[in-house]
Amino acid sequence: MLSEPRSGRLAAWGNALLAGLVSPDDAVLAIVGDDAVHRVEGLPGESAPVGLTLALGRLRALGVAGLRVALPAPGHPLGLSGPPEFNARAMDAEEAVICHGAALGLVPEVHEAGPEGDVHVEVVWHCLPVREAPPADVPSLGEAERELAEALREATEVLSRLDVAGSGPVAEAAIDAYRARAERGREVLAPGYPPRAVRVLELAQRVGLLISLAYDNGHGAAVSAGEMGARAQALRPVERTARRAQVAAFNAYVEERERGVR
Repeated sequence: MLSEPRSGRLAAWGNALLAGLVSPDDAVLAIVGDDAVHRVEGLPGESAPVGLTLALGRLRALGVAGLRVALPAPGHPLGLSGPPEFNARAMDAEEAVICHGAALGLVPEVHEAGPEGDVHVEVVWHCLPVREAPPADVPSLGEAERELAEALREATEVLSRLDVAGSGPVAEAAIDAYRARAERGREVLAPGYPPRAVRVLELAQRVGLLISLAYDNGHGAAVSAGEMGARAQALRPVERTARRAQVAAFNAYVEERERGVR
């Protein structure tokens, strides 16, 4: 959770493009990021995979007015609305994009090749039918912000209680990466998003940083399997709250559109 999911970049910059706030070239550049190329397969009216520029234009022509994010996890179909076939594929990928205005969804399939440090990444977005229904378990921005504040306190207390190491080169590198990310992170959501969505996403990423440190930065005092299991159990609801908040932030554009704010 230290970096935005690919579905988040596609939804955020796709929404900015659909709103006419950025050019197609700028949107595609931001969506692709450090990957080599993104293509869309299964798009209605196209018999072969197409590039993102054509795909986003086609989606607009099909009536898509906005893009939502889903970040499901086992036992938690966050942001999904069905059908089961789409949900299963999104669950495997742990993310998806749901179109607002057309019953379509996009699930990424990531292909990596090459040695460490020089990995070539290609992403194929599979376009599939979805059920037009409210997304599962997505809070409002206000709810997400309140839940995150409490989750941040809980995460800090859990790490302190379990004596999870908060220093050392691994932790310091993670914290430095977060700070650098935060300094340039105000474009994560692309033009057109409300400031509150930016705040919620940044706080969700901060909570995600603490969770990552808890899992990745050594064992701290949790040296037994039972203690490590207790740590995971204690942090699981905190991680769930952070994922819900991420989805709320990315989906804020469409939520405002539905309320008639735009």
